[in-house]
Amino acid sequence: MDNINKRNRLEDAPFSYRVNKDNTVFIDYHGKQVKILKGKEAERLLRRISSAQNDKSIQLLLAKVTGNFKRGNEIKFKNKR
Repeated sequence: MDNINKRNRLEDAPFSYRVNKDNTVFIDYHGKQVKILKGKEAERLLRRISSAQNDKSIQLLLAKVTGNFKRGNEIKFKNKR
């Protein structure tokens, strides 16, 4: 795990998740929603989270599920909203 989190970005716990009553998982990054999981994909993530050993491993799971959503164009389009 230390090799994956070289810059210690997961130490700050940037990811959070919410589960609603029909097991839809909403993943947030610094309070902004970045991904929604439904069905089998959501069930698989919830199983992995329940078997996770600590908060760092949960953060790593959430980071892997969201993928590479930050590409550098967030700042360019930030003012257009």
